[in-house]
Amino acid sequence: MIATFTDFGVPGPYLGQMHAVFQHQAPGVPVVDIFPDLPAFNIKAAAYLLPAYSQYLPENSICVCVVDPGVGTARRATVVHSDSRWYVGPDNGLFSILIRRTASVQAFIIDWRPGQLSSSFHGRDLFAPVAAKLARGEPPPGKALDPAQLVTPDWPDDLAEIVYLDHFGNAITGLRASGISTNATIEIAGTKCAFRRTFGEAEPGTPFWYENANGLVEIALANGHAARELGLEVATALSV
Repeated sequence: MIATFTDFGVPGPYLGQMHAVFQHQAPGVPVVDIFPDLPAFNIKAAAYLLPAYSQYLPENSICVCVVDPGVGTARRATVVHSDSRWYVGPDNGLFSILIRRTASVQAFIIDWRPGQLSSSFHGRDLFAPVAAKLARGEPPPGKALDPAQLVTPDWPDDLAEIVYLDHFGNAITGLRASGISTNATIEIAGTKCAFRRTFGEAEPGTPFWYENANGLVEIALANGHAARELGLEVATALSV
């Protein structure tokens, strides 16, 4: 399986062009868009979402990860093998939280280049063809790299900020729920939120926090739009 994890958004030509490459160069391989609308240009937010939302991909899946504001510059192109899955994308910190949480990691610098490589769309021209190569059973097209040499910003293990707002208005954070007691109160934008296990347990119109289906703390408003009602945005901080 090939999976995409990008900030391209669903509208527009970008995902479609990548799918066309997959279909042409790895015909018959299923392709899924696991996260097509990451916060634009936000490498940090994507880094915390990646391990949570790629953990259910089958073994040997290839996840094409493109949040790449430095596209066309000297930033490196990489392949990472982590937890029996392949990740393809820019070496800009996007893989830093993933590799921090993995016991065994291999990394490779992509030194292969296509005949035509645009300066602004490496997702289509470089990363998609490399993913297709891996899907066909070929080795990474480049030399091995010590994972310690990948770009790894000094970010915390868990991020007490909003990293994504879904269309329901729920606010996903960079905190793993496993590290927080269900007795804890979370304060965000001046509002205190108690834990509820399900939406059905929450009082209508009352903000609360819960463990989402991917193991992250999420802020929600029962039968309402938490982001709009509480004034939440990506990067809004919270405290436990």
